[in-house]
Amino acid sequence: QVQLVESGGGLVQAGGSLRLSCVASGRTFSSFAMGWFRQAPGKEREFVATISWGGGTTNYADSVKGRVTISRDNRVNTVYLQMNSLKPEDTAVYYCAAKESYRTSLSRPEQYDYWGQGTQVTVSS
Repeated sequence: QVQLVESGGGLVQAGGSLRLSCVASGRTFSSFAMGWFRQAPGKEREFVATISWGGGTTNYADSVKGRVTISRDNRVNTVYLQMNSLKPEDTAVYYCAAKESYRTSLSRPEQYDYWGQGTQVTVSS
């Protein structure tokens, strides 16, 4: 089992920045591909970004490309999502997800086995 705990969400004005963190425990973090997803009220969960086990490969949704950076530090079992130039449409609950895999570019929710509880991001206009 893997436990994932997100933090860093909050209320920010449009154009602002937030950095989300997700700390993993329970298994060898460096063997997991990690992803960030988000879900707005009334909408399906959507892909935001993913990073491979070693951090060498990243992939982003078109809606956030150029504004968001995913990174990881395997020494502290943490994956980050740096979000800049935030827009009201970025408002959602953001979830961290993990998949024990050396595959890259995992962008579908069903590809992941473990999920955090989510952290709310609200962007005001």
